[in-house]
Amino acid sequence: MTIAPQAPIQAVPDFLELEITGRCQLECTHCYAESGPTRDHGVMSVEDWTRIITEAAAGGAKTVQLIGGEPLLHPAFAVLVGHALEVGLRVQVYSNLYRVRAEHWDLFVHPQVSLSTSYYSDDPAEHDTITGRTGSHDSTRANIVEAVRRGIRVKVGIIHMHDGQRSQEAEAEMRSIGVDRVKVDRVRGVGNAAKGTLLPSTSELCGRCADGKAAILPDGTVAPCVLGRFLPAGDVKSRSLASVFTGPEWARVAASIPRTYRAGCLPDEDSCMPAPARRVTACNPDSDGSDCSPAESEACGPAY
Repeated sequence: MTIAPQAPIQAVPDFLELEITGRCQLECTHCYAESGPTRDHGVMSVEDWTRIITEAAAGGAKTVQLIGGEPLLHPAFAVLVGHALEVGLRVQVYSNLYRVRAEHWDLFVHPQVSLSTSYYSDDPAEHDTITGRTGSHDSTRANIVEAVRRGIRVKVGIIHMHDGQRSQEAEAEMRSIGVDRVKVDRVRGVGNAAKGTLLPSTSELCGRCADGKAAILPDGTVAPCVLGRFLPAGDVKSRSLASVFTGPEWARVAASIPRTYRAGCLPDEDSCMPAPARRVTACNPDSDGSDCSPAESEACGPAY
């Protein structure tokens, strides 16, 4: 009797969030990464990031997301996007779209690149209050319009932070200008949003962290996702990706996350958003992060 060989175990998750910088022009009151204008790019060098991208592709990853902070502020942003494409990876870019240079638009139109951003209100004053930057609404909105005009795949995430916020009006506005991928999510108690509380909790996660995905932070720390940054699971500054993801620390962290998504829930059910705005929307979980914002697609989240 011939026994079919077992498929090799994939060494690296399908989806990696690469948080290449902590610097950002904005000072959002809820920022999970506590990013801002005075933060730096971290200790990961350009060589470190290119090595990680190469190892990701070799280890079976399909997609990397460049995120921050504001990834467009990293001096090697274009180099890292180009390298990821060269080794056969899809690239997601999560940008605040506050400032976009001409060379960035040239990257965004690539068929293997997709773009995401955050938006908070159709009211400029409300949006700018949340971001802490006067004029951020007008700049971000104008660049969303430009992305649509150029035919770039763009997704807009709206973080619903408080009663009375014009979240639904913001969603309607985005759809009216041609954005067909819009998602509303609640604010998560991580980073700036956790200040004043005791400690971040796994209850703030969607339940899909470490499920075919992981994050790498600016200091090389590996986490189950960028929102799960309080659960360190290894370090790639001095170790390979494969050694982290096949090691006991990653297995322990992955096992510690409650799988709170509802049994039988479809991956296109937008259950991460506040109940008044919840609805079922279409998504393609195989093409992006398969979880709550800031990754690109919706997923089964906690039943509130």
